[in-house]
Amino acid sequence: MRPMVTPGSQAEEVGRLILAGFIVIALPSLPFGNYLVYPFTILTTWFHEMGHGLTARVMGQDFVRLQIFANGSGLAESQVVSDASALLRASIAAGGPLAPTFVGAGLILASAHPKLWRPALWGLSAAIFASVILYVRSTTGFAVLPLIALTLALIAWKASGGVNRFTLQFLGLLGAMSMLNDYKYFFTESVVIDGRPMLSDTGQIEAALWLPHWVWAALILLTSAGMVGASLKYALNDKRRLAQRPSRPANVLQFKRTDRKR
Repeated sequence: MRPMVTPGSQAEEVGRLILAGFIVIALPSLPFGNYLVYPFTILTTWFHEMGHGLTARVMGQDFVRLQIFANGSGLAESQVVSDASALLRASIAAGGPLAPTFVGAGLILASAHPKLWRPALWGLSAAIFASVILYVRSTTGFAVLPLIALTLALIAWKASGGVNRFTLQFLGLLGAMSMLNDYKYFFTESVVIDGRPMLSDTGQIEAALWLPHWVWAALILLTSAGMVGASLKYALNDKRRLAQRPSRPANVLQFKRTDRKR
């Protein structure tokens, strides 16, 4: 019986990644699943909240602190000038939901180049450690984020190249698939975080730019899907993937067996 996909092919790698992503999403419905998926929940929250804060910094505002709570929610606090434009406020609000996609697509693109596998993981680990020192101001963040950073550092240091590559692609896909878990949040105008009612990200964009929040939610989801799909297509291209196979040293002779008819 012929296999549905060719072993080692692009289809097999895509299927493995999607299966791993859906397993993470489905884990909370299983016994003790919430505990197993918890580090991934905290990591995607970190992506999201850092996106708000760093967008504020890029636009000349002050990123004050980042809080991650035990239930997996988070809050990034920034100081914005009183006469900030509507576009500036909307950009900071959009920076959160788009950050997991930008980072995820970047990690997937890095997975296409073997020289970037370990540096990308070392860089992500260092960024998490730095954020804990500079911005994180919550018990959950202090407890969980350094462990995640340490795990990524150990993978970059000790794991094989294939594991490094898969880790980059999995984290990238995980960031994108976190949008599926948060779709209700994106299509909600207001939320309660740590007991405080506030506008959701798309609710803040609506307040600044008038269009309904669900329009912005749909645009964010479509943008994210397009970016991650393009990055996966680039990274898992068969020609590029096969070209990464290690070449033999020049002094190694290769012989090919052929069957000859006599």
